[in-house]
Amino acid sequence: MIERQFVSQKTKEYYIQKYIEGRLRGVGISQIRLKKIPLGEKIIISASRPSLIVGSKGANIRDLTRVLKTEFKLENPQIEIAEVRNIFLDANVVAQRIAGSLERFGSARFKSVGHKIMENVVNSGALGVEIIISGKIPSARAKNWRFYQGYLKKCGDIAISGVRKAQATALLKSGIVGIKVAIMPPDIILPDRVEIRESLSTEVGEVSASALSPEQEQSGEPTESSGSADSASKKKASVKKKTTTPRKRKTKETGSGEAGEKRPADQESEDKTSKTVSKKEEDPESAGQTPAPVEEKQAREKDAEQKSEQLSSAEGPEQ
Repeated sequence: MIERQFVSQKTKEYYIQKYIEGRLRGVGISQIRLKKIPLGEKIIISASRPSLIVGSKGANIRDLTRVLKTEFKLENPQIEIAEVRNIFLDANVVAQRIAGSLERFGSARFKSVGHKIMENVVNSGALGVEIIISGKIPSARAKNWRFYQGYLKKCGDIAISGVRKAQATALLKSGIVGIKVAIMPPDIILPDRVEIRESLSTEVGEVSASALSPEQEQSGEPTESSGSADSASKKKASVKKKTTTPRKRKTKETGSGEAGEKRPADQESEDKTSKTVSKKEEDPESAGQTPAPVEEKQAREKDAEQKSEQLSSAEGPEQ
């Protein structure tokens, strides 16, 4: 029993939608939704030309609500109108525009109509669009004409749920012409979408800017980025090169003289060696000799005096 109630409710909604579409033809209806509210039923109509639905002083809406009460037995229908922001990204509106232009200008200009609408859809930001016009166009034999541009999914879950599709019919002198429109919107998220990262230099700069000392964060001093740090290191290297180059030139100039002349570095080394030798001769301790004590000196002096007295006494008797 519950299943029958659901089926009857859905069939009722389908007939209401078809009636509204037939009554408001040429308005550019995108979607018709029915909601159950405590006060009654709420019908939301999304269209590209909401002013035509309202009519002069709301006459069209009053007539539509009266018909819905009597024919479809709705207790308190409330009609709400919503405007479509971008009409060229809505497949239903695009299909109705193609059908209206074919009915107005005929099948002779179907190519210009298809290319113009396809260009408008792509310029509005769509990733891809496909328009198929089938029927007796332009000859008496039926054909399919396909207008395609951009990237469009044909299989998978995104082709069912993400791609916007619509169908419409146009009544011409040669017969009925079918129109199929498929639009891939720009805000769709694809599973194979790849995002390219920025260069490593920007990431390094952000890391260096974030790695601040607590003193700098409190004082609010501006930090240098990686580019300024590289420039500072280059400046230091150039200053070092400038200071080292004149020394090399001096050594080359001194070494390029006569053979008898010596370099200043060699002269300085010789002076240092001579000074160290003289210091060693003067200081017995530095030369490895230990100074004799005072008692030993006195004993040596006494021995020398005794030897001199003996020599003098030996020489006396000989004379």
